[in-house]
Amino acid sequence: MNLPPIVFAGDPHGNFTPIVRNCLALDAGTLILVGDCDCRRPLTELLAPLFAAGWDVRWILGNHDTENEHAYDNLVGAHPDGDIGLKVVEIEGLKIAGLPGVFRPRIWSGDMAEPPGFPTRRDFLASLRPDELWRGGLPLWHRDSIFPEDIDLLSSRPIDVLVCHEAPTAHPHGLDAIDTVARRTGARLVVHGHHHTSYDAMIDGAVRVRGLALAETWVMSLD
Repeated sequence: MNLPPIVFAGDPHGNFTPIVRNCLALDAGTLILVGDCDCRRPLTELLAPLFAAGWDVRWILGNHDTENEHAYDNLVGAHPDGDIGLKVVEIEGLKIAGLPGVFRPRIWSGDMAEPPGFPTRRDFLASLRPDELWRGGLPLWHRDSIFPEDIDLLSSRPIDVLVCHEAPTAHPHGLDAIDTVARRTGARLVVHGHHHTSYDAMIDGAVRVRGLALAETWVMSLD
């Protein structure tokens, strides 16, 4: 029996047309957006044909999704049930984890050998003035910042696939914190966006890496 497809999509940056077209050419399955949706309208409207066809849409935050309130609300507010950031979900028998966002120097470089500026969100919030808060919490700009506590959280459970916006060291601009999560969890595959480069590679630990170009769709083999 053929299982429903699991499709990963590279950074749309507002252009969902090729993603919708390519997904509708398949049986309904799960679509996972790897960040930088940059939604000009609610995600549920932009992907309305996929929702109508029975697709399960999941996503993680990218850095462009926190650049302004509209982009954030059109993603996070429009389809909160699709958020797999800092979660492990089971899809077609696979444990898939999402690591949203990017590394920012004020918080942490993503280099496992370098001490962070702030290990946790609580530490960072304690350093802020009340006028720096947004909607009672982290500043919008830092809603997608990666903290060391995120690495620890995701590393605490076994997973099969790691979905992230940042790249592991298979990419020239990748960071070893991503490699660390993959190795600690026993992940067999890392899928990422951010750098808009389509490639297939391996990192230590026999972990496959799939980088995705702008709005590129990739159907994962379930073998």
